[in-house]
Amino acid sequence: MKIGIIGAGYVGRALAAAAVKNGHEAMISNSRGPHTLFSDAAMLGCKTGTIDDAAKFGDIVIVAITLKHYKAVTVEPLVGKIVIDTNNYYPQRDDKIDVLDNGSTTSSELLAAHLPKSIIVKAFNAIMMTHIERDSQPAGSFDRRALPLCGDDAQAKKRVADLYDQFGFDAVDVGPLSEGWRFQTGTPAYCVRLNKEWIQKALAAAVR
Repeated sequence: MKIGIIGAGYVGRALAAAAVKNGHEAMISNSRGPHTLFSDAAMLGCKTGTIDDAAKFGDIVIVAITLKHYKAVTVEPLVGKIVIDTNNYYPQRDDKIDVLDNGSTTSSELLAAHLPKSIIVKAFNAIMMTHIERDSQPAGSFDRRALPLCGDDAQAKKRVADLYDQFGFDAVDVGPLSEGWRFQTGTPAYCVRLNKEWIQKALAAAVR
């Protein structure tokens, strides 16, 4: 599968490495252009391109840029595609966003409003990127780490859950995109190593 990645920071590079390791083609991108990613391509074994290139390249596209820049994500090339949102809201980094502060929406729903013809799945946001390789385990392993996801399209969630499994994690479907607050910054399930049983308890214990 081809995986386009919008962003080439810690998140983008870690997920590109995991994708290549599991037999996928990956392309990372940033706003400065592919010439700035020459070393990353050699190190990760992936392709590089512009944001538009990555959006067009991917069968699935991962958004891995800071939340405050989400409107920089290109719209037209992502029509009809599964888009994985890895974002978390940090007011000290992203500036204050009133609709997130008052709980009237979620960060992934903001991206979905920006990409109304794409299929958004919130995933890969509740794990530190340095733990993607460290915590990866084969299916059936004792105490395998579980990661949450949510979205409004069942088939899209199944494809992302399969990526979780390939990358070495159990998937827990939290429900529609509006439930993404259950594993955002500061909740019991956020960036905590838990198996499938315990992460479901942590998700249930979240308070908005």
